[in-house]
Amino acid sequence: MGLGGCIILIAVGAILTFATDWHMQGVNLDLVGVILMIVGLIGVTTFSSIARRRRVVVPPTTQTVVEEPHGRRDGYSDGYGV
Repeated sequence: MGLGGCIILIAVGAILTFATDWHMQGVNLDLVGVILMIVGLIGVTTFSSIARRRRVVVPPTTQTVVEEPHGRRDGYSDGYGV
């Protein structure tokens, strides 16, 4: 069950608990709604913890700096033409 299914369970549970006044013999709809909301919250926390573990952290790549030997190149020393 994905995140959307968990949110739907929470919504249906809230509707059954707070927005209905139906009475069925042998079934307490308020309790069923509370159970659905609890199951939905457990699903959301489980989904978020699994999704957090799936994230792959890629360290940034660093460029290798190659130093050239010191000395005169093209008639310049230290880049100032002295």
